[in-house]
Amino acid sequence: MIKRRTLLGLMASAMLPAPAIAADVDNEPEYLADWLRAGQLPHLARRLPKFPRIVNVAAMGRTPGNYGGSVRTIIGSQNDIRFMTIYGYARLVGYDRTLTLQPDILESFTSVNDTVFTFKLREGHKWSDGHPLTSNDFRYWWEDVILNKQLTPGGGALELRPHGSLPRFEVLDELTVRYSWDDPNPDFLPILAAPQPLVILGPGHYLKQFHKKYQDSIRLSSLMQENRAKKWQDLHIKMARSYRPENPNLPVLDPWRNTTAPPAEQFVFERNPYFHRVDENGRQLPYIDRMILNISSSSIIPAKTGAGESDLQATGIDFNDYTFFKDAEKRYPIKVNLWKAVRGSRVALFPNLNSADPVWRDVLRDVRVRRAMSLAIDRHEINMAVFYGLGTESANTVLPDSPLYKPEYASAWIAHDPDQANALLDAAGLSKRDDDGIRLLSDGRRMEITVETPGESPLDADVLELVTDHWRKVGIALFIRVSQRDIFRSRVMGGRTMMSLWYGLDNGVPTADMSPAELAPTADDQMQWPLWGMYYLSRETQGVAPDLPEAAKLVKLLGEWGTAASSFERAEIWHDMLATYTEQVFSIGLINATLQPIVHSSHMQNVPDKALFGFDPTCYLGVYMPDTFWMKEDHPNA
Repeated sequence: MIKRRTLLGLMASAMLPAPAIAADVDNEPEYLADWLRAGQLPHLARRLPKFPRIVNVAAMGRTPGNYGGSVRTIIGSQNDIRFMTIYGYARLVGYDRTLTLQPDILESFTSVNDTVFTFKLREGHKWSDGHPLTSNDFRYWWEDVILNKQLTPGGGALELRPHGSLPRFEVLDELTVRYSWDDPNPDFLPILAAPQPLVILGPGHYLKQFHKKYQDSIRLSSLMQENRAKKWQDLHIKMARSYRPENPNLPVLDPWRNTTAPPAEQFVFERNPYFHRVDENGRQLPYIDRMILNISSSSIIPAKTGAGESDLQATGIDFNDYTFFKDAEKRYPIKVNLWKAVRGSRVALFPNLNSADPVWRDVLRDVRVRRAMSLAIDRHEINMAVFYGLGTESANTVLPDSPLYKPEYASAWIAHDPDQANALLDAAGLSKRDDDGIRLLSDGRRMEITVETPGESPLDADVLELVTDHWRKVGIALFIRVSQRDIFRSRVMGGRTMMSLWYGLDNGVPTADMSPAELAPTADDQMQWPLWGMYYLSRETQGVAPDLPEAAKLVKLLGEWGTAASSFERAEIWHDMLATYTEQVFSIGLINATLQPIVHSSHMQNVPDKALFGFDPTCYLGVYMPDTFWMKEDHPNA
């Protein structure tokens, strides 16, 4: 019943007489058979673009698959339905497995000196409701969303105005648009390929009904009331949100589309009949018909996964669950793979250089203190005790998988050397101790550091327990404060933390053409300098300017990266920033290249045995194209 009810609404705008349906059904998903027979859906040749994106599955070392099946996965909250837009990874341009940019939704793109970008759409490409995708969808978003001061009061995303001004936008023809800046914007294409991409188009034919410019005021008021929105712009934003696809009626370009309105305990995503990719045999992707997302308490996701209640699980589980999953393989039809995590550090400590406590602020801004804290940690013990020796002891920096990797970045101030740590702390004016051997601050307080964490992984507690012992030996007392993620983030952004424990750099495998913004104060949720980050994020209207020379240098270098004319120049800037960041120990990395379990049904095919795993830039499973995963016919959910 789910299939019939949801697809009937989806295909309402694509009604065709029965004779128009293609006779060759070999490449048609059985899931769509009823609508094809009833003439409620065009045949495949009319659903696909004239030149669809052809994915050579065999060339990827995989097996071309069969249609069908439902795949279950478990999420921790309703917000996590965003994983489907990350896993699906349909982007104007996107990365392949080698992290090379290529056209995806676009048929082609050109860039002239990173200042003029021309995008050509695929002729005949359609939204999931069957309506044509054209340059008018870019025009709508540009003219009626970005330039509308009520919908976009801030003047547009910073990525669109890296030098202060928005680009020039042109519609060249029905399938071609152009964005032009006077100065280079090398981050434009990477941000379009990001896990949470910059949005520059939307289904105008659908969204106009929620826009004041196009909708009758009485009908608009009724829609606002129906959707519990106080302002028309709130209504439009709610109905247009694509990254977290809560609106089942919103036309999409993803391989699967949501059919479930929140609130719900289960969200069903079904195949997009107009998806633009096919395999080498002309079979439309995705192979899998439905993705079913079941909400569960985060704490029991590993247990449910090990009990075979998930057919594909990459989030909500961690390395400490690995032995449990391997044992579960003997009892349930599941398989566990280990992928390498791409973060700069699986766990990292972030001393808050913007601490509201003036004494602690001065202490943490002293690079000798940060280096001493790093040297006092026995990373080998952490690696062996927590990660079974499978991780790599490293600063919070790029991995060897990145072309920007240098051993000196990874080894900066990570040797376990308590004697040098003690000497540095003494030199920093922290030589006095109390009867318990704890160092004293300049105002007589004990050097007691509270490390805050959302406590979402047992690994965090295990690591902090070891660090507590390591720091105690050099006269630093460590205390742990655990709070819910929202509260934790609020305290970070307000500068109320002293030190935080979190993941390291999101992107540990960058190329020179990916933005190094993570290395500089650029966002208010960066735990080591949230107020400096707010200053950058708000265009110098909020927060405070960096007054530490090395931090200011990173911001300056980031600006130079944004105007560099070549990949070679950008690489040189990357190296300068990496050297500064690691030498200054702006974050204390511990272990990277750790392994992430990927659990999937033993019936599922084409899941890589080994791969890189992370949010950015691999989009968790995204660059490995889950639309090419498929289920054997004997799968119980098929």
